[in-house]
Amino acid sequence: MNSAPQAVEDVFREESGKILATLIRYLGDFDQAEEAMQDALATALERWPKDGVPTSPAAWIITVARRKAIDRLRRDQRRTEKYVELAGPDAAETSEIEMFEEWKDTALHDDRLRLLFTCCHPALNLESQVALTLRTLGGLTTPEISRAFLLPAATLAQRLVRAKNKIRAAKIPYQVPPDHLLPERVQGVLAVIYLIFNEGYSASFGADLIRKPLCAEAIRLGRVMHELMPDESEVIGLLALMLLQDSRRDARVGPSGELMVLEEQDRALWDREQIIEGRSLLELGLRMGRPRPYMVQAAIAALHAEAGHPDETDWRQIAGLYATLSQLTPSPIVELNRAVAIAMSQGIEQGLMLIDRLGEYFYYHAARADLLRRLRRSDEAAQAYQRAKSLTGNESERAYLERRLAEVS
Repeated sequence: MNSAPQAVEDVFREESGKILATLIRYLGDFDQAEEAMQDALATALERWPKDGVPTSPAAWIITVARRKAIDRLRRDQRRTEKYVELAGPDAAETSEIEMFEEWKDTALHDDRLRLLFTCCHPALNLESQVALTLRTLGGLTTPEISRAFLLPAATLAQRLVRAKNKIRAAKIPYQVPPDHLLPERVQGVLAVIYLIFNEGYSASFGADLIRKPLCAEAIRLGRVMHELMPDESEVIGLLALMLLQDSRRDARVGPSGELMVLEEQDRALWDREQIIEGRSLLELGLRMGRPRPYMVQAAIAALHAEAGHPDETDWRQIAGLYATLSQLTPSPIVELNRAVAIAMSQGIEQGLMLIDRLGEYFYYHAARADLLRRLRRSDEAAQAYQRAKSLTGNESERAYLERRLAEVS
């Protein structure tokens, strides 16, 4: 059974996005919601060791945080009637059971979906939309978000402050937009969901490669978006992509917690139900017309899922799909993956030449090291593995790189 401090840490890591979303609805302010949550977590550290962990820890945090926020507003001589109205005159009387019953609601217009669309309002630029939602809804730290953006942490911190100030100054509503505005708002929301999934699927920092709650949350949000926009092919494509990638989750970590790359994975551990659902969604999306970026990525993931053995992977078709994706959304990561697919289908030397033209970041060095290892150019492979190791903050990835480094040494 978890200790009380561990329970507090777990509820912060796994439920902070849900807690913040609900508190923002009550208080109407990002900063006040974050302060209230921190106050409640501190109270939990004091009370749970003595009183025991409550039945619903997240609901307890929400209830205590709301009360503390109202107490702070009542003590603040500068408070306005609007703040009191937002808090609600009877909020302090809300019980944990009542809060839990309210919080269980999974309708389309739940707090997290409201928060997604608030953070992804067109008044904010796309980078700010994604960063703010990852920070609040996903519960990611600034360093974790900065790695997703390949930007300095200080830049991300400033971006978060500006985004929250913009929401406050522009009085951006905390609501799901009406149907006629959904198409222009959906791309930012999808980008947020996929970045949340990516952080869960391959954690930027820490001992664990995978943060399962984030993957599950992203897939849940993808399902919600699919219910909300059932005829939007990119919504379908993203949900299919996440399901197909997540199907490999249990095979991506070895017995000692080390990363297992695709060719090393025990494919019997892949989740066949998720693969079937993902392929079904992919087929549905492809019938809707010209493929778009998430749909193309889902098609690539489906080709990997269909291969019963690494040697059966259709790398030539995957390379073609990456070429299509490069035209739709050009980026260094897409080009890196295309180069790897070309190396596997047309020759390692050819793929390595393409990789050598790319930039300086973790996956570049890891992929380059792998191709050099296959060519038995051990000294160069060792240097590339060392460089990749210096650029990762994830212990599982580091363990994998150390294993490969020992092989080539």
